[in-house]
Amino acid sequence: MDISYIDQYEQKLHSSLWQFLQSKKVVDAMEPDATDFETVWQQVCTSYLPDGVREFEGYATVSVGWMMYVGMAIAKQWDADWDACRKQADIYTALRDVRGYDCMDEYISEDVLRLKPNECKDLAKLIGSCAQMGVHSLQREQFEPGSPLAFHAYVRTLHQMYLMGVAVQLLKMGYKMTKIG
Repeated sequence: MDISYIDQYEQKLHSSLWQFLQSKKVVDAMEPDATDFETVWQQVCTSYLPDGVREFEGYATVSVGWMMYVGMAIAKQWDADWDACRKQADIYTALRDVRGYDCMDEYISEDVLRLKPNECKDLAKLIGSCAQMGVHSLQREQFEPGSPLAFHAYVRTLHQMYLMGVAVQLLKMGYKMTKIG
């Protein structure tokens, strides 16, 4: 597998998503330091993959988009009590199991983020647009279905959705990024 190719794919998707979210004014001008969030990414992704892969064929935008909700929920938990959040045995499963995979978006929007109904609709539209961008990015590359390259590109797509969810939620909570030094 060509790692540099998959790295370029992820960077291109990152740039597209970031520009889109900046145009909507839902992320800060400067990207957040995601170090804390990266420390739990592997665990979250590994736990998410069986659900995400199963849903991808029939519901690709859901499979990709739900990870943005997860990123937002984890950012909210980070703000409330990061030690408790990161010490959970399985952060993703804890989010999913409250209402199930199909209703995880509603659970995160309503109960974790505590959004009003109109805010839930706006967020669903935003995440749907980002998920479409992710799915189109995968389709545009014409990865061979079921190939290792396709799988790695899917994981990288999920990674970007997760990071975008984190960035959106951090700005919603009032965090402003500034350069140090």
